[in-house]
Amino acid sequence: DEIDALCRIYRKLISNSQYAAKTLATGSSSAAIVKPHATVEGVDRIVFRELLHSTFDIVTEEILMERIFCCWDRAHEGLPLRLDGWLTGLSIFLRGSLAERANFCFRVYDLNGDGFITKDEMFTLLRNCLIKQPQDEDPDEGVKDLVEIVLKKFDLDKDGKVSIEDFMGTIAVEPLLLQAFGQCLPSETATVSFFSTLQI
Repeated sequence: DEIDALCRIYRKLISNSQYAAKTLATGSSSAAIVKPHATVEGVDRIVFRELLHSTFDIVTEEILMERIFCCWDRAHEGLPLRLDGWLTGLSIFLRGSLAERANFCFRVYDLNGDGFITKDEMFTLLRNCLIKQPQDEDPDEGVKDLVEIVLKKFDLDKDGKVSIEDFMGTIAVEPLLLQAFGQCLPSETATVSFFSTLQI
């Protein structure tokens, strides 16, 4: 029953994606940014981001929103979400084990996809999490200090970067650090609310 309900939501999202693409193509100056995927049906970035905001209460940095979309469906990264990727992604997103969710978060945080979260990536992810004071000479200094603190916590093998093994080992000991670099999973409240909409 849940899969049927998720398939109906997917079909509705596709129609929203097609409507958004037609609207942009016909009257917006930003139409050049959107390339219609005539041969690939699926949920596009715009509709996906709206879903994350409105349904799952994910309000996060633009870079994380893009990474969540790209990492959602490993088989077709960056393309419109197809039905199988939609279902698999939701399974991990909403009901995944701690290891599955940690693996997803790691892929989101690994901005260049090289298998490591580096200091530069941490800096990019954490740059806007501190409130900058007008009297600060170098507002990025606090972020650099935060990166060093986080690196000490996650870098278990002390090689100056965080591997998937480092990340999983840290999360196994302290699950609250799962989203240390920014929100990329729904809250418990949003998850319960979403599942209540599937009840028929």
